Amino acid sequence: MMVVLYVDDAGIGAKDPADIDKLIEELIELQFELKKEGDFNEFLGIKFDKRKDGSVELTQTGLIDKVLEAARMTDCNPNRIPATGPLGKDPDGEPMNEEWNYRSIVGMLMYLSTNTRPDITFAVSQVARFSSEPKQSHGTAVKTILRYLKRTCTKGMIIKPTGKLNLDLFVDANFCGLYNTEPHTDPNSDRSRTRFIVKLSNCPLIWRSQLQTSITCSTLEAEYNALSSALKTLIPLKRLLIEATDHVELNNGIRATIWASAFEDNQGAYFLATNQRITSRTRWYLNKWHWFWQHVKDGVGSETVAIHELDTLLQDADYFTKAQSCEPFKSNHF
Repeated sequence: MMVVLYVDDAGIGAKDPADIDKLIEELIELQFELKKEGDFNEFLGIKFDKRKDGSVELTQTGLIDKVLEAARMTDCNPNRIPATGPLGKDPDGEPMNEEWNYRSIVGMLMYLSTNTRPDITFAVSQVARFSSEPKQSHGTAVKTILRYLKRTCTKGMIIKPTGKLNLDLFVDANFCGLYNTEPHTDPNSDRSRTRFIVKLSNCPLIWRSQLQTSITCSTLEAEYNALSSALKTLIPLKRLLIEATDHVELNNGIRATIWASAFEDNQGAYFLATNQRITSRTRWYLNKWHWFWQHVKDGVGSETVAIHELDTLLQDADYFTKAQSCEPFKSNHF
């Protein structure tokens, strides 16, 4: 069986329900105070709806209603996109004069974006930067997200496993995306944004959209930085997946599908990662980002990954780095 723990909540899966009951009884005998809620249809506020085509939809309608109510926007006019453009510090802007608590609302949005709504990840990442001293422009950006959630409150992430255990990483970067948004005297104006999504069996597993920790000097460097950082998530995930399947009775056919692939749409970053040739333009970040070279193989071993070149139009991580207009955004999500 497999047990998922989060603080004082647990989800237990097993082929035979009797094994679950036996485990609960044994834990109660050890003085654990447990309450059996029922089937695994909801966990940590996430509702799991099984659909007729075999897919499962994950929704958090209750949390969306809660955050709309907390922001007094239950009856707001809906919006079609969660972000209208890059969001900067706005040092000369007016202080936020909204009645609701900025940090509380952003905290709920972060929980929503990291569980069932990757479509708002970029927008939430932007507003989360200004939790300490928000301006009215930042409050307006939060309300843009809330208006979008008002329109899509019943929507969620739909997953349909392929039956294979392949891990696929899609990674991208936006070079100096804050240029002309942040003050030029602020080093943040030069920072690029990393975005990536890891899929297991073609189902979204982990996704991120965040500013890079260091300033990069070219598109190649920004893309290579993103690839190197994202692989620090992919390779341990593969190791964990192999370890988990070692304790579950799976046939050899399914176990043989465990491999890891990374898809890169920048030709320079792809060439540097796969050919591993140092030049005068790339040698200076040798130790910082080339660490993964020893893992670049066919993706079959426990700690190896295969890197493939990908057309930009097929880059699943593209919408994590910038705001998109209505039609491109809609085509990515609905």
